[in-house]
Amino acid sequence: MAETPGTVALAFTGASGAQYGLRLLECLIRAGVRVYLMVSRPAQVVISMETDLSMPGRSREIEQFFSERFNAAPGQLRVFDREQWTAPVASGSSPPDAMVICPCTTATLAAVSGGASRSLIERAADVALKERRRLILVVRETPFSEIHLEHMLRLTRMGAVILPANPAFYHRPEGVDQLVDFVVSRILDHLHVPNDLIRRWGVEPAGEE
Repeated sequence: MAETPGTVALAFTGASGAQYGLRLLECLIRAGVRVYLMVSRPAQVVISMETDLSMPGRSREIEQFFSERFNAAPGQLRVFDREQWTAPVASGSSPPDAMVICPCTTATLAAVSGGASRSLIERAADVALKERRRLILVVRETPFSEIHLEHMLRLTRMGAVILPANPAFYHRPEGVDQLVDFVVSRILDHLHVPNDLIRRWGVEPAGEE
C-alpha cells in the first residue's frame, strides 16, 4: 500500500464548492500531513459568499487563521502568496509529494493543461506534472463543454487525476456535510490518506448484518 504523503500542496480557486477545499484542508491537518496552501483572489470571494468565514486577505494572516481554526502543529501549514516564486512548490528541486486543486475552475484546468504557469498555483501544478507527482483536479462545473473535456483528457494522459465534485448517495447522506465528506473522502483515498469519512460501498455499518 502506498505511503501517506508527507507534504501536500493544496490550492483553492474560484469555482463554487469552497466547502470541499476547506474540509479537505481540515482533514489533511488532522491526519498530520504538512500542507502548502495557495488561495486565489476569486477563491477568497467565493469563500465569503458560500461560508460564514471571515478569512483575512494576506497570506501570513490566512496561515494563522487556519492554523488556529484546525489546530495545526507549528509549521504544519504554510500559505504562499499568488506570485511567491521562491515558494518550494515553484521548483522541481523541492516539490511536495502531491498536489490538489480543490475546487478547480475550468480556467485553471485550461491553464494547467496548456502549461501557462502565470500564477503560483499554475506553476505548482506544472511542477507536479513534470516531476511525476500525483496531481488531482477537483473540477466543479456543469455541464462540461468539449473544450473542458479535451483539457481533462489531455491532463489524464499526462498522469493527472480528474476528480469532479460529484457526490454519491448510496451512503444515505443526511445533509450537505455528508455530501461534502463523500468527495473529500475520495480525494483522500487518491492521496493515500486513511479516512473513515463515509460508509464504503458494500460495507455495512458496525453492528449490522
